Amino acid sequence: MKIRSAVFVVSNQDVAKCPQSDLPEYAFIGRSNVGKSSLINMLTGNKGLAKTSSMPGKTLLVNHFLINNEWHLVDLPGYGYARRGKDQRQQLERIIRGYIMVRKQMVNLFVLVDGRHKPQQIDLDFMQWLGETRVPFSIVFTKLDKLGRQAAIDSVEAYKRVLLETWEELPPTFLTSSMDGRGREELLDYIDQINRSLKE
Repeated sequence: MKIRSAVFVVSNQDVAKCPQSDLPEYAFIGRSNVGKSSLINMLTGNKGLAKTSSMPGKTLLVNHFLINNEWHLVDLPGYGYARRGKDQRQQLERIIRGYIMVRKQMVNLFVLVDGRHKPQQIDLDFMQWLGETRVPFSIVFTKLDKLGRQAAIDSVEAYKRVLLETWEELPPTFLTSSMDGRGREELLDYIDQINRSLKE
């Protein structure tokens, strides 16, 4: 899939204020500082589309972007930022869960995890909840340019082995880097494949 246009549509904290549209939506989520904004910018070929920051937990809103006038890319708030107060963490959880559980236009949730690290319990718990609630999702391993090619593969395979201790079958997985562009074609082709199937 070629990205011909990527346009910001709206930011909000209320799922009821999301675009009144029947277009399919692909949402991106992950722990704070996982590289979500950089990945979105890499995918769309627009370095300034999603705001990147060295401060973890910057995204506090549900951000919609219209891609090729055909589908929405949705940037969800990051979770697990320890410095947030309890009230703000609960508010973010309501925003995230509200979108995921209510938004019927969402056809896939991309869960981003830092491919350099061992599985974090907060990510494992979040994916377990997605499985229990039957939310369609994929796993996107980020920042793999920080590792050598084989080290990156080994790290991902080790992560998968941990998941297979509790999962019978794994969701689709993608190996990415916003720095060198790896995984871009695979992710966009996957989205294109789903879009085509929805039209059949």
